[in-house]
Amino acid sequence: MDKKKEPFEIEERLEYKDHLSEIIKKAEREGHFEDLPGKGKPLQLGQDYLNPEEKQLYKTMKDNNVLPRWVELANKIDQLKEELSQIEGKERAKKIKQINKLVKEYNFACPPSLQRNRITDK
Repeated sequence: MDKKKEPFEIEERLEYKDHLSEIIKKAEREGHFEDLPGKGKPLQLGQDYLNPEEKQLYKTMKDNNVLPRWVELANKIDQLKEELSQIEGKERAKKIKQINKLVKEYNFACPPSLQRNRITDK
């Protein structure tokens, strides 16, 4: 019994549905966003940011008192560097190792133009 093989066809494509996007699209179609204050006007995002596409993200974070992880790391690195000037010996070597570990994490998280160099004991 030799059956002739027919090409397999998928009649229905599987599609990912983002439910939140669907809710927003439905609200847009129904006109729920028509009477918002400032509609049609440019957003007032404040200072210039490194990446213009991220302006709204940074504004939202600032408005909610949330710092990007790389800014928190930069602050911690600066704090540890200040402490470094007051210690010596093995304690200093441990602190340098801790700082360099944070610098590595910072460099993975921050914009490329803001990356930092590791520190060494002079």
